[in-house]
Amino acid sequence: MCGIVGYIGNKKASLVVLEALKNVEYRGYDSAGIAVLNSSIQIIKDVGKLAEIEKKHNFSSLEGTIGMGHTRWATHGGVNSMNAHPHTDESGEICLVHNGIIENFQTLREKLQKAGCKFRSETDTELMAHLISLELKKAKDFKGAFLSALQKIEGSFSFVVMHKGEQKLYGARKSSPLIIGVGKNEMFFASDMPAVLSHTRDFVFLQENEAAEITKEGYEIYSLSGAKISRAPTHVDWTPQMAQKEGYAHFMIKEISEQQNSIRNVLATDVTSAAKLLKKSKYISIIACGTSYHAALLFKLRLANYGFRSDVVIGSEYSTPPGSLQAQVVDKNTVVVAISQSGETADTLSAVRFAKTKGARIIGITNVIGSSLSREADSCIYTGAGPEISVVATKSFTSQVAILYMLAAVCAGENINEIKEKIRDLSAVIEAVISKDKEINDISAELSKHEDFFFIGRGAAHPVAMEGALKLKEITYLHAEAYAAGELKHGPLSLLEEGIPVIVIAPQNAGNVFKIISSIKECNARGAFIVGISDSDAVLEECNLKFKMPDCPTLFEAIAYTIPLQLLAYHMAIKLDKDPDKPRNLAKSVTVE
Repeated sequence: MCGIVGYIGNKKASLVVLEALKNVEYRGYDSAGIAVLNSSIQIIKDVGKLAEIEKKHNFSSLEGTIGMGHTRWATHGGVNSMNAHPHTDESGEICLVHNGIIENFQTLREKLQKAGCKFRSETDTELMAHLISLELKKAKDFKGAFLSALQKIEGSFSFVVMHKGEQKLYGARKSSPLIIGVGKNEMFFASDMPAVLSHTRDFVFLQENEAAEITKEGYEIYSLSGAKISRAPTHVDWTPQMAQKEGYAHFMIKEISEQQNSIRNVLATDVTSAAKLLKKSKYISIIACGTSYHAALLFKLRLANYGFRSDVVIGSEYSTPPGSLQAQVVDKNTVVVAISQSGETADTLSAVRFAKTKGARIIGITNVIGSSLSREADSCIYTGAGPEISVVATKSFTSQVAILYMLAAVCAGENINEIKEKIRDLSAVIEAVISKDKEINDISAELSKHEDFFFIGRGAAHPVAMEGALKLKEITYLHAEAYAAGELKHGPLSLLEEGIPVIVIAPQNAGNVFKIISSIKECNARGAFIVGISDSDAVLEECNLKFKMPDCPTLFEAIAYTIPLQLLAYHMAIKLDKDPDKPRNLAKSVTVE
């Protein structure tokens, strides 16, 4: 979940690395640091966000054209300056940054301590510097020592390493992303493309259990056993401007506003190959986490409408001992649909790899070209939402749902041109909702006075309610629960007290208007404060606050009704003085299990 960057070229490394770290700070912001190689390795690191650290330290004082940097999301060890990256061995001649978790950390640390190594931090990362140092005493060269040390590590990792006296940087990855950026007389390592899009749009994607070395002239890739691997760069169309705020106060509101365009990008997506694979299956297993899980639930409902049976499993639960029911029945007749915005979600990838051992075929749904999921999948569909910088998912979610609905429709033999026409109509609906942002802002002013919230809906509106509650929790830190509206009378009504807000998601075309009105009356009888999001006047008449939705293609109502919930969470976070782009304790890409 941490952001890592490496640079080698002719420019001042500290400034290049600092700029790149700002572009990936959404991956972690507990602490940060930069190391530059000159006659020695010099390091500046501290606790806090980059802007705070910049006020205390002068990164530009680090002279040299080879450097690395790190933004941390803490796993091993508390948040303090000693645990901040980069880390070195005792000599200070080996320096590295790391993303991931070393699972055999304790065993290796004890062995290294017995060998005389003295640790300065609580992190699992530092032991790698010591381990390389010990291996260097036995190996012919630094690359050999690095590869040997990597083979002793268990868990997930991406490393960038520098060694005093070498005009090179080394990198490696396993279950954690690392890419090489290819520039003119300069090269980069990064955890994400947005880090260095201002310098290059040509990237080499390291795959599982691969290492690389870069000089300013080029790169070489190796297996962990040292065998050379040939791979050409991939050119991407993302521009630096796509990853900037462009005048918006926050990335989140920018990315919400982009959805009328990002949803149209789905029109260029070909789902034919994945649809053929899906139709051949006897069992469909859908795997996802977080916001992508809500997209998965909507996909399951859509498949059911077309007569396809499927199950949805949270990635972390898929192969949990003694094994979920789904994991026990997966076999060569199974198609797994794995959904991950980043394509690097560790829990989802772990489930995918387990399913592959059972012979299952994999369809990947991701937003990131060259991600781990795209390489693991037999068929990969890119959502085309463009860079999503805010930690919370907005446009990537709606693009996922649109792609999944289109996939289900093609499987069912629907006319693809008619589906695409509805997507064009949906774009106009999203624009209409966003144009009414002031109404949502006014509603947020009232709701920001409260601390507990219920979100309710029926049918496809239930996963939408779950997504709305999650957004609110993520960026306001307030308590929110989502329920299928009919479940209120089976227990949750006991939680209702005078004035507690209940946000009702109720599209008229869902055919549940009278039932949802009944649920609203149940809440009103307990003194709840009802906020209605609906295109039904009958529903809105029962509500204290109302947001009238425009007409929408029934197929895509779930997407349209998600937009006001995103806006509501955003405005409430602003009123509560929270940073919607960087919620506490969360990171954009969850690359640890």
